[in-house]
Amino acid sequence: MAAGYCTHKERVTIRGGSSRTVRFPALFALIEHPERGPILFDTGYTERFFEETIRWPYSLYGRMTPVYYTPQDSAVHQLRQRGIEPADIRYIILSHFHADHIAGLRDFPNAEFIYLQEAYEAVRYRQGWSAVMAGYLPGLLPDDFEARSLPIDESCLIELPQELPFKRGMDIFRDGSVIAVYVPGHAAGQIGIMVSTKSQAYFLCADAVWSSRAYRELLAPHWMAGFIMANRVQYMDSFCKVHQVYKQCPELRIIPSHCSEVWESLGQGGVMG
Repeated sequence: MAAGYCTHKERVTIRGGSSRTVRFPALFALIEHPERGPILFDTGYTERFFEETIRWPYSLYGRMTPVYYTPQDSAVHQLRQRGIEPADIRYIILSHFHADHIAGLRDFPNAEFIYLQEAYEAVRYRQGWSAVMAGYLPGLLPDDFEARSLPIDESCLIELPQELPFKRGMDIFRDGSVIAVYVPGHAAGQIGIMVSTKSQAYFLCADAVWSSRAYRELLAPHWMAGFIMANRVQYMDSFCKVHQVYKQCPELRIIPSHCSEVWESLGQGGVMG
């Protein structure tokens, strides 16, 4: 599902892109775990994003990245359409701490937050201009965020298939159901996750790439995009690894967090089997 979208010039996000302005949906995922119930991967935007970007310097964030959103786009609204109440969500996995991934956290009062500690430490004490430069809005985190946090146990490693460029993953629930992989660069400590249903295996790669075309054709972003990256070298390493997954594991469906192609192929809110 997608909770709103932002717009940007295509040529900045992919080499050889056009000068037209394109949409980048803020995708989030609902995972139905057989024992732990409904789990979210990120949350997309909420109205709170606009509230947090009213005052200076956070208003710069909203100006640099125009956001389009209606109340019906919220994760809460879309989950209720599926019969899931906010209180039913016990876990939210955070790929990283950019505003378009965490804006809905305050809507889920019973959720515990799962993330890589490195990702949180990179933004934990940022305020003002420093936070804006990191794509982070401190007010989006619940007041009891740390009390409800379950940082990933990085010692709980699992061997991945040899054809994958990621040698080891982190077994989030220690049952092999959701495997986190390290894809830093766009943001410090960013993770993607690998999950499987009865019919399909998925790699939700967060912002390691911004479009399906990019990883298929190995088309990196324009150099200007580096200004919003935590680490350009790490970004390119993660970017190339996603391309390797595409080439070497065609059975694994890759889901970038801002890909319009994915959004359209799911019929704007469809279900992956």
